[in-house]
Amino acid sequence: MKFKLSITALFLTGAFLVSASIAHAQEGEPLVVDEVIAQVNDGVVTLSQLKSEMAERVATLKQNGMTDQQVQAEVEKHRAELIATLINEQLLIQKGKELDLTDKVEAEVNKRMLEVAKEQKIPSIEKLEEAMRAEGVDPVATRQTMRAEIMKQAVLEGEVDYKLFNSYTMEELHKYFDTHRDKFINPESVELSEIFLSLAGKVEADVKARATQLVTQIRGGADFGTLATAYSEREEDKKAKGKLGLFEETHLNPEMRAAIKNIAAGGVTDPVKTDEGYYILRVDARTAGSPTPTFNENRVREAITMERLPKEREKYLQDLRNDAYVKVAENYRAAVEPLLNIVPPAAATKSSKKNKKEKNAKP
Repeated sequence: MKFKLSITALFLTGAFLVSASIAHAQEGEPLVVDEVIAQVNDGVVTLSQLKSEMAERVATLKQNGMTDQQVQAEVEKHRAELIATLINEQLLIQKGKELDLTDKVEAEVNKRMLEVAKEQKIPSIEKLEEAMRAEGVDPVATRQTMRAEIMKQAVLEGEVDYKLFNSYTMEELHKYFDTHRDKFINPESVELSEIFLSLAGKVEADVKARATQLVTQIRGGADFGTLATAYSEREEDKKAKGKLGLFEETHLNPEMRAAIKNIAAGGVTDPVKTDEGYYILRVDARTAGSPTPTFNENRVREAITMERLPKEREKYLQDLRNDAYVKVAENYRAAVEPLLNIVPPAAATKSSKKNKKEKNAKP
């Protein structure tokens, strides 16, 4: 069985948290088999984590057509940045534990694993993990990777995104709207339904043929909802008779936009191929756009938030770094510490100055 998953990173065994491993030599002396690059409070960033991150970058760059030599040079150039990123990730994970998010994160991991199991028509998470092992994928490492990614996002969304979104006064919102009116012109919107046929473990020609046959049936008068319930390979489609909901056209991905471009309400597309499988889309309704800007509180909040979010997230990470104990190993310190830009808290700075004055005042 070959997996085609809706969760892109699920079966990647990339940079997950590990502790420095220790084995014992014959004489009984400890032998460190993983180098600690940085201590971050009571956690560590290790060489194995860095190598895993670099390997992921190598794989990505190779897909872009770069030579091996170019790839290695590019990845090495960003080594210090990768270490800084791993330090930030460690701090976010620690913050998540401090905020008691561990149980919620574990529940989300189980939910996503179960979604994948259902999508692959596997009866339980346990059976999914057996199938993963058969494919050479370590479910323990996969879960750890997922925990880390979900925890980081949960902290940033709860501590930065949500607070920022709700921080604006109505006066600020109207002022932003008045100076950015072009952002709030209403585009055309569409209601869509879908039937999805997965390519996982199947011959593509057979899947395409089945999709083409379904399109023919629908255009011949067959009920789309009935066929979606019977044949779509997404559980959500079966429950909702294929209905996806209302979308602004500008928010659709390019493939979907292109597929529905000339489809009138009630019409269906030809089969649309993606990496996951084939889609059949029906345009249930179209609502014409308007050239007149319209004030909508949530849309204005979203627009300001998206504009300010990168800076606010970086500020939050900087505050975490400033309040943390971060010690970078000597071999990496010169390259990494300038990227961290750590400024000790004011109390620590004052204490340091006081100690220095007292030391200098001694006879």
